[in-house]
Amino acid sequence: MTDADTVSVPFRGGSEGYASFRIPALVRTAGGTLLAFCEGRVGSSADSGHIDIVVKRSTDGGRSWGPLQVAASNGTDLAGNPAPVVLDTGRVLLVQVRAAAGATEAAILRGQVSEADGRRVWVQYSDDDGGTWSEAKEITAQVKRAGWRWYATTPGHALQLSTGRVLVPANHTVPPTGGDTGAEAKYNSGHCLFSDDRGESWSLGYVDENPDGYVNVNETTGAELPDGRLYFNTRNDSPSPGNRADAYSVDGGVTLVKPFRPQAGLAAPVCQAAVLQLRDPDLLLYSGPADPAARALMTLRASADGGTTWRPVFTVDGLPAAYSDLVRADPDTVGLLYETGDFGAYETITYRGVPVARLGCAGAGAGTDVESAP
Repeated sequence: MTDADTVSVPFRGGSEGYASFRIPALVRTAGGTLLAFCEGRVGSSADSGHIDIVVKRSTDGGRSWGPLQVAASNGTDLAGNPAPVVLDTGRVLLVQVRAAAGATEAAILRGQVSEADGRRVWVQYSDDDGGTWSEAKEITAQVKRAGWRWYATTPGHALQLSTGRVLVPANHTVPPTGGDTGAEAKYNSGHCLFSDDRGESWSLGYVDENPDGYVNVNETTGAELPDGRLYFNTRNDSPSPGNRADAYSVDGGVTLVKPFRPQAGLAAPVCQAAVLQLRDPDLLLYSGPADPAARALMTLRASADGGTTWRPVFTVDGLPAAYSDLVRADPDTVGLLYETGDFGAYETITYRGVPVARLGCAGAGAGTDVESAP
């Protein structure tokens, strides 16, 4: 069990051989271990360069963390965007993106990076609660269409659905038309990838490309609702109502019921966010900064109607804050892993255990979230 309001700092920038830590992801293993993943950025806080996927393990509910381990390395190039998921077998899958160190986002968007050096998709696994990791296997040809430029998984945890399907929300950009460079927000697009054999082979699911519309999908997170529908929530960078949009799927992510539409009930800056479906109580949670003008004010919001409407249920503090992830840490606690700091949002990656009873629920239950349950 975790303690109420447990607070710890597994990653602090400028330590353990890394200039910066960014892009958190969090899961609970079949053995009850919390695994906190992020990008360890060696030379700077930039999104390109020498980047490893690092992980720390907690066996006491997030009160303390073991030594830093490198889960995925691409030599002195980039391995990032960790998308972990705990399977019903107990295996921890880690889907990720790799690229050449010099492949900046700006150059990729403008088509100035070769396919070999650009964003490619890989997967590996651990069968010992994150203690050791397999060699990585590339799956790019199965999940990235020719012509796509930028590519990113989630960020945050991936899902295993009640059907057994493994699903990873993702985003990409499409080539520009006319005199555009490809860096314009309207080319941001979304998709998901899925596996029906626990990560052995992969397929593309829905693809949402809308260069003529006003919602352009970016970093996306997802959850399986109690009725079996999938709920997707995304960062929207285009000038439409608000900075969040959402969509649903009734066929396990193969298609969307409707394209992503603005979600005005979530005031937020342009930033990644996370969602998590609790089963007991039945509550869909969202974590993200709540100041619409700045990456600050990390807040949990909840929906009792599958994402149609939202209300704030827990505000961490008023400090700078950015990316985050959520897990059901134990029957009484939701774990929040998020970027924050006293004077900037990227000083630390901090863990906080939030009592379920403080989320406006009637009481804590004995269930766990589907995304992390064995």
